[in-house]
Amino acid sequence: MQSNFLKRGVLLLGLLAASLAGFAQQAYPNRPVKIIVPFAASGPADNYARFMAQRLQEALGQTFVVDNRPGAGSIIGTDAAAKAAPDGYTLLMMSNTQTVNESLIPVRPFNLLKDFVPIAPINYSDLVLVAHPSVPAQNLPELIKYAKANPGKINYASSGNGTPYHMAGELFKYMAGVNMTHIPYKGSAAARTDVLSGQVDVMFDAVTTMTENIKAGKVRGLATTGRSRSTVAPELPTVNEDGVPKYESLIWLGIMAPTGTPDAIVQRLNTEINKIVNAPDVKATWAKQGAVAMSMTAPIFAKYVADDVAKWATIVKVSGAKAD
Repeated sequence: MQSNFLKRGVLLLGLLAASLAGFAQQAYPNRPVKIIVPFAASGPADNYARFMAQRLQEALGQTFVVDNRPGAGSIIGTDAAAKAAPDGYTLLMMSNTQTVNESLIPVRPFNLLKDFVPIAPINYSDLVLVAHPSVPAQNLPELIKYAKANPGKINYASSGNGTPYHMAGELFKYMAGVNMTHIPYKGSAAARTDVLSGQVDVMFDAVTTMTENIKAGKVRGLATTGRSRSTVAPELPTVNEDGVPKYESLIWLGIMAPTGTPDAIVQRLNTEINKIVNAPDVKATWAKQGAVAMSMTAPIFAKYVADDVAKWATIVKVSGAKAD
């Protein structure tokens, strides 16, 4: 009899625990949620994080706050997110910067694939290679010719080591057979400013943020980095079609959470994020900016992230890219 009583007690405790857990997950979020952006303000990651924060706030009825923590090529902010409580109240806005860093910066205080659970992707966009008007190259073939004749003379800016801007340049150097000097900055805004002023010669920048400067004649657009021409700059050839066959380099964004975050919370966020990115008005707005919505289940996104880590490990190895 005592044994049966104990069994019933254990069963009741188990049911109570499951009920409480279910209640907590149904109530999520019941306090503000922080989205850490490990990049400087005004860049694509920051802009889209703020957009997603607003839409998630509207969908879930709770405040979503963007917390910019740039530095060390995204290491500082990513580490802060990795060390946060796995309760769904701290999220990470990430990009392929983090997948690159897994091989480019081998000594890090976290492991992306072990310390985070992927929730959902957001979007991807092409980069665009631009040159200050003072650079003696009117198009991509002329830039390649000039760079080959003047090894190391051309400087290219990036938003920091390991960022898509940096790796687009390293991949271009390797595939085009040219030598350019990398100038890393602490954010894309600062890099962009120095290219616009002529302090730095060229830059691979997000097409979503640089297109207006091209149209205004402040920089010369040379090529975009996708396999097909950009919808917002269709007059520009791709790097692939204008001198460097098979070249492709994109910037994509997604949201992750510390490992241990309850599956129910991951699933709820995945569902809400997919609703947002698949909304017709969102797709239309992003298309005008040159961004393409990405929609995946959490498991498929986890595979996408792991595959991207492997892809960039190969490129870092063959290109000889270094964290300056």
